[in-house]
Amino acid sequence: MGAVTTSLDEQARSIFDDLGYTVSRTGTELRAEHQWRVVTVSVLDPRDPLPEDGDLRCFVTRRSDATRLCRRLDRRDLGYDWAVIGVGDDGDYDVLRRPSGVTA
Repeated sequence: MGAVTTSLDEQARSIFDDLGYTVSRTGTELRAEHQWRVVTVSVLDPRDPLPEDGDLRCFVTRRSDATRLCRRLDRRDLGYDWAVIGVGDDGDYDVLRRPSGVTA
C-alpha cells in the first residue's frame, strides 16, 4: 500500500468519528463530543506552541513525532488531561496518554 495522503486534520476527524464522537470544527481545532465527554482535538507540529488551557485535550501528530510531543507535555505543568495520537503513513495510529498518577 502506498503512503496515505489524507491530512492529519482529516485523519483526526475520521478517528473520532469511528469512535462514535460527534465532531465539529471550532476555529483551528476540532470539538469531539460523546455522551458527557467533550474533547478538544488539535493537530500539532512538533514546534507548535502548546495550549495553556482546556479540560480534555487530544493532540494528533505524525507517529514519528508522538513520543517527543508526549515528553514536551510531561515537562509542562498543564492544567488539563491529555492524550496524543500518533498517525502512521499507513493510516494506523497509536494512542499515548499522560502517565497515570501524574497530576497538573
